[in-house]
Amino acid sequence: MGTSVQVTPLCGVYNENPLSYLVSVDDFNFLIDCGWNDHFDPALLQPLSRVASTIDAVLISHPDTLHLGALPYAMKQLGLSAPVFSTEPVYRLGLLTMYDQFIARKQVSEFDLFTLDDIDSAFQVVTRLTYSQNHHLSGKGEGIVIAPHVAGHLLGGTLWKITKDGEDVIYAVDFNHRKERHLNGTILESFVRPAVLITDAYNALNNQPYRRQKDKEFGDTIQKTLRANGNVLLPVDTAGRVLELIQILEWYWEEESLNYPIFFLTYVASSTIDYIKSFLEWMSDTIAKSFEHTRNNAFLLKHVTLLINKSELDNAPDGPKVVLASMASLEAGYSHDIFVDWAMDAKNLVLFSERGQFGTLARMLQADPPPKAVKVTVSKRVPLTGDELIAYEEEQNRKKEEALKASLLKEEQSKASHGADNDTGDPMIIDASSNVAPDVGSSHGGAYRDILIDGFVPPSTGVAPMFPFYENTSAWDDFGEVINPDDYVIKDEDMDQAAMHAGGDVDGKLDETAANLILDMKPSKVVSNELTVQVKCSLHYMDFEGRSDGRSIKSILSHVAPLKLVLVHGTAEATEHLKQHCLKNVCPHVYAPQIEETIDVTSDLCAYKVQLSEKLMSNVLFKKLGDYEITWLDAEVGKTENGTLSLLPLSKAPAPHKSVLVGDLKMADFKQFLASKGIQVEFAGGALRCGEYVTLRKVTDASQKGGGSGTQQVVIEGPLCEDYYKIRELLYSQFYLL
Repeated sequence: MGTSVQVTPLCGVYNENPLSYLVSVDDFNFLIDCGWNDHFDPALLQPLSRVASTIDAVLISHPDTLHLGALPYAMKQLGLSAPVFSTEPVYRLGLLTMYDQFIARKQVSEFDLFTLDDIDSAFQVVTRLTYSQNHHLSGKGEGIVIAPHVAGHLLGGTLWKITKDGEDVIYAVDFNHRKERHLNGTILESFVRPAVLITDAYNALNNQPYRRQKDKEFGDTIQKTLRANGNVLLPVDTAGRVLELIQILEWYWEEESLNYPIFFLTYVASSTIDYIKSFLEWMSDTIAKSFEHTRNNAFLLKHVTLLINKSELDNAPDGPKVVLASMASLEAGYSHDIFVDWAMDAKNLVLFSERGQFGTLARMLQADPPPKAVKVTVSKRVPLTGDELIAYEEEQNRKKEEALKASLLKEEQSKASHGADNDTGDPMIIDASSNVAPDVGSSHGGAYRDILIDGFVPPSTGVAPMFPFYENTSAWDDFGEVINPDDYVIKDEDMDQAAMHAGGDVDGKLDETAANLILDMKPSKVVSNELTVQVKCSLHYMDFEGRSDGRSIKSILSHVAPLKLVLVHGTAEATEHLKQHCLKNVCPHVYAPQIEETIDVTSDLCAYKVQLSEKLMSNVLFKKLGDYEITWLDAEVGKTENGTLSLLPLSKAPAPHKSVLVGDLKMADFKQFLASKGIQVEFAGGALRCGEYVTLRKVTDASQKGGGSGTQQVVIEGPLCEDYYKIRELLYSQFYLL
């Protein structure tokens, strides 16, 4: 029996809702992605709440809200306490995304689903991995190996490979096979015949034009509006697809020698670009090589100005401009406010680069035909003044007095229970169990506590007020007073707290202005108005989501040809379309489960663990194959004393076996290899023509579904001449002969 695998969708099937899936591998529960949408509706998380306490590990694939937005809330409210794994960019950019989301909502509502501290706490438990790094789980997950691989789409985007007993479970959603300006394409095609592949049908019905053509059309559309004296708004995410748009704009402005201003406006814009500059090794080969040879960092922006406050945009010189502002959904953030300001001017353009989330303002505006008017809520936070401020201060003073009285009452009760002779009888010493915060200046981590009371109130058990006196009872040895090193260690949480009071955390993750917005403790309230906005500006949608299109998805799935395929995340129409295609062309086991429907995708293969005896291994010669060593074994199965299966040497001479060639020949690479050996070579009619007489072609067994994943043969055709034998010898050199 193979490794047991069950898949249970918690959110994001047969629709475009956030992604969240429970994958159980031999009773070890993985939560893969923990997304939320821009509405932050807790009802979406009810399935997650029922299993959160059983989760053993969390894997995050992309640094946007749809993939990790619910992580702080789940850890604070739902009982999720498992370790989290992601790549470094997903960790950093995901953190900034959540900061931006929180601040944007805090400015327009009494948002209380999670706080900045909750975000920090959730991300503190993240273990960061590099691409292709095998991480071996321990304890309950003993024997399971997880590894992130390149997905494309977003910086740090990940395909997760979960391996146990030689069987692979691949989770690949929102991948992009195309190489982009700042990202390489996915390596999904390098996986062949995994036991289970979990992928999405989000783009199954869409096809895309070539990138160069699309980039030029994007720039031309913007330039046309600017030349007509209009402004362009691009609603974008915080730190995801916006990076590709910035690179396109930088390229187009340089090509066309334009000088119109471009602004990137989010609450964390400066921190985002600062981090991006240090992630060049995660980007495309072009960017990495450019920096290696010329020390030119692609994100040292020449034409894009970073802003973190809308007042900076309002103070910018009049004239046509381009603004990239978060959020892409137009539900909150600076993009919402700018849309309200610019929508009524027919010269302006709102250019959407991704499909809006269902039920959002962006999705409504992308309808065909677009609405002529929309109702929006305009909210802002204003300081309290006059009677409201007085009432607020009176309420705060009342709460302080109640807290003080409760503290004193608790202190007196404690003293009465311990007796007048107890140390707690000293009116200047507070009970260690009191809720009063410790003196931050104490050098001994809270060994002694003083309390400052406005007006001395001696308890009934006090004899007379006196200054606190402590008898030094420290231990001494031959070298002096004995020191406890723990008293002088600065705790991480203390450092974080102190740094936040200074205007940011230890890594400088919040921009100064954004930190000031949060740390501003002035009494305030949210004022909201409902407006009907006449939409006179132009609305245009161009697909820059960075996902593989339907044609490419089908081709990739045919090549990978998993034993079992699970489809998630996509409209019902797209999911059903891709399911029917895969049943005919990819594999006979295709599943599309509903929310909370558990499907068993355990492999039908029989796998056994065997022990290799020392006598057998002493006569074996291994050959190096990539990261592995391979050999041919002739052995018989026996059992050890403890009942474990063991491979033992044959008692008689092994029968001869046919030679086996191990390797995967890529015709394009072999073409270059032959050319380096001085052989004239070219592709013709799907075959490789070598010299004048010899032809090479790849032939796939037609009985195997999945195209390139079936049994393949390399056929060499031509007369038995010197070139034939030479090319055959070079062909054999590309394989390992067993």
